[in-house]
Amino acid sequence: MRDCETDLRPSSKMKPLLTLLAQAPSLFLIAAGMMASNRALAAQRFTVVERATTDAISVHGGKAADNVGDILTFSNDVFDAANKIKIGSDQGYCVRLVVGRSFECHWTLILAKGQIAVDGPFLDAADSTLAVTGGTGDYADVHGEMRLHARDAKGSAYDFQYILK
Repeated sequence: MRDCETDLRPSSKMKPLLTLLAQAPSLFLIAAGMMASNRALAAQRFTVVERATTDAISVHGGKAADNVGDILTFSNDVFDAANKIKIGSDQGYCVRLVVGRSFECHWTLILAKGQIAVDGPFLDAADSTLAVTGGTGDYADVHGEMRLHARDAKGSAYDFQYILK
């Protein structure tokens, strides 16, 4: 009967493979964590300052000074975070949706190495967060958000803080 029995113990050549397979779930989790950490570290943050010199209501949705449907258009110069060196421009439009409270906007930041598009609300009396919806050039595969902060009560300049992933 001894001749028919099979030795089921792993050979010395198979032991390293079995050890590796036993550790596979842990190794996978470590690798996934490292990849997620690298993506988080790869997030690019920068701030630009828009000088709002051309903002104007180009279409009125009614007879009042502020109406649902009013369209605000702009094409402004954009400066570094210190508001000293011109680094590009932006252009876009906003549609008034809630009188005295908010517009819905779309615009493009134009820089030397590409463009970044954003969409979302512009709040009259508070900071706003808009979605980064894409880009071109060095920004071709970006997404993320842009935080908008008025530098003064007149709305003559804004900080745009981009958080790109």
